[in-house]
Amino acid sequence: MSKEKVLALLKGGEGYLSGAEMSRQLGISRAAVWKAIDALRQEGYQIDSATNRGYRLCASPDRLSEGEIRPYCTGELIGRALRVFETIDSTNSYLKREAANLPDGTAAVADCQTGGRGRLGRSFRSAPGEGVYLSVLLHPALPPEEAVNLTAYVAVAVCDGIEAAAGVRPQIKWTNDIILGGRKICGILTEMGIEGESGALQYLVTGIGVNANQRAEDWPEELREIAGSIRQATGRPVARGRLAACLLNALDEMYARWRAGDRAPYLARYRADCLTVGREVRLLEAGRTLRGRALAIDERFGLVVRLEDGTERTVTSGEVSVRGLYGYL
Repeated sequence: MSKEKVLALLKGGEGYLSGAEMSRQLGISRAAVWKAIDALRQEGYQIDSATNRGYRLCASPDRLSEGEIRPYCTGELIGRALRVFETIDSTNSYLKREAANLPDGTAAVADCQTGGRGRLGRSFRSAPGEGVYLSVLLHPALPPEEAVNLTAYVAVAVCDGIEAAAGVRPQIKWTNDIILGGRKICGILTEMGIEGESGALQYLVTGIGVNANQRAEDWPEELREIAGSIRQATGRPVARGRLAACLLNALDEMYARWRAGDRAPYLARYRADCLTVGREVRLLEAGRTLRGRALAIDERFGLVVRLEDGTERTVTSGEVSVRGLYGYL
């Protein structure tokens, strides 16, 4: 699309760039360049023009578009194929529908989701202009049992991406809630497709929803003690296009190491980032509530808990509440 390509040139250039030079580099007419500049201005981009010098990008709106994401992407695989939507039902659902037709590493990014989903079928608030909602399609040549812990690796990559974009490192509430300033700023949902007869893994789709620029008043009353955003925690907005790119870059590095079997550094960082360990927890299991203290993260990202009766068990799934977080007092 000419508009996105012109934007990428303006973002990558220093000083003014002439219409003739953009026309030459992109292989489009001078008129097409002018139309792209006009369209960008209508979207809120401040583009200065000077006779005999050309065009210079002065300021950008906080938009999620390929032109705002692509210039910051450095990954070798994830994000090379990029689909960006203003509105979609769910980036996870889109990639699942198109999994057979899209290459490994395809990323889908949306400004708004009408059917965003979290774990256990819960809805995920995905209002426009506030967050980053993205999913990545993976086609690893691995048996399904090797993929069950992917979400934990993704959680570390999300912390890496947020730190790169915003200069602060969140923590992880076991298993996959990303916490900043005592509030949840991100959820992760990983889904897989398995071939019915052979049991072979067809695809993995991991979805990430990051609360970027919401203010406290943007949340419904019932969520204000639970949900937060990067902006709330840092006191400053974050550029969502760059945040999306930083997340894709971190996922690209994680996926390369994960496929190569170089996974130990991610387990170590998960343990360092996990705020659950050492705290009192409450487990919801088969309709009953158990209390104890989280002791450690095991080699497969299970949560080792010592219960009130002194017994120890490793939790691999289910609901775990942390005392002092999300209203558990």
